[in-house]
Amino acid sequence: MQEIYSISLASLIKELSLDPIFVPGDAEDVIISNTQVDRPGLALTGFLDEFEHTRIQIVGVAEYRYLAKCEETARNKKIESFFAQKPVAVVITSSLAPFDAMKQAAERYGVPFLTTKEKTSPFMAALIAYLNVQLAPRITRHGVLVEVYGEGLLLLGDSGVGKSETAIELVKRGHRLIADDAVEIKRVSAKTLVGTAPPIIRHYVELRGIGIIDVRRIFGMGAVKDSQGIDLVINLEQWIQGKMYDRLGLDTHTMDILGNEVPSITIPVKPGRNLAIILEIAAMNNRQKKMGYNTAEEFNRKLLGQMGLE
Repeated sequence: MQEIYSISLASLIKELSLDPIFVPGDAEDVIISNTQVDRPGLALTGFLDEFEHTRIQIVGVAEYRYLAKCEETARNKKIESFFAQKPVAVVITSSLAPFDAMKQAAERYGVPFLTTKEKTSPFMAALIAYLNVQLAPRITRHGVLVEVYGEGLLLLGDSGVGKSETAIELVKRGHRLIADDAVEIKRVSAKTLVGTAPPIIRHYVELRGIGIIDVRRIFGMGAVKDSQGIDLVINLEQWIQGKMYDRLGLDTHTMDILGNEVPSITIPVKPGRNLAIILEIAAMNNRQKKMGYNTAEEFNRKLLGQMGLE
């Protein structure tokens, strides 16, 4: 069973600069666990069969004008019926002045009621993006996450294969460290995975024989980053004599992480190989593929043409 994550209303208020009109008790105790939000147009007309009280309800200009056109008694009845469903929170946008009946109903049913000066569409976009990140399904993988030329590289492999040392070499070459040893991966959408470091080890790297080092203090703020999308998984393994490794790059491999398929390659490690340069090339090559150019396929077409097989 998938674990359900949650955030407090207090963190939402702080992140999106919301102004509370009424909050029952401490905002830290109001828990939000649903990434979806609603505009309660149908609910305000009286259709409540599909009402989901765990979703944040957004009252925008359209809903507000609909209520404003209603006769006062009818309007108050609609508002009463809506707040009686006890939604997790109601936000009124565009600096609209809330009806007195809204404040009274919020207090009566203990519903958090907030306002924002933001327009409805941009506010909903920001809210959904924030909820998707904070409440995303997640796992922790043993590995290293670095940003190389804007590409997020997740380095996996057995302990001692050289992941941390390679990360330090990449940092020295101007790239950035996101996480060492443990990478927290969140699935923020059907196409996007975001990796971060657990707070206690953020910006630290363990180098055997030296110990723990603070990358931010040694190399500066430009050497670290708090989060990064994962674009490529790189499996580092000790070179096995006689094993056939991909030499052309025609085969496409992926790794399933939280239901998302991420491009994956395997790089053999042995003394004398400069892993930092290899990973830089891997990052640039992966970016080229995303932009529509595949060097291996281009080379294969030329080769087949030379042989008269194309």
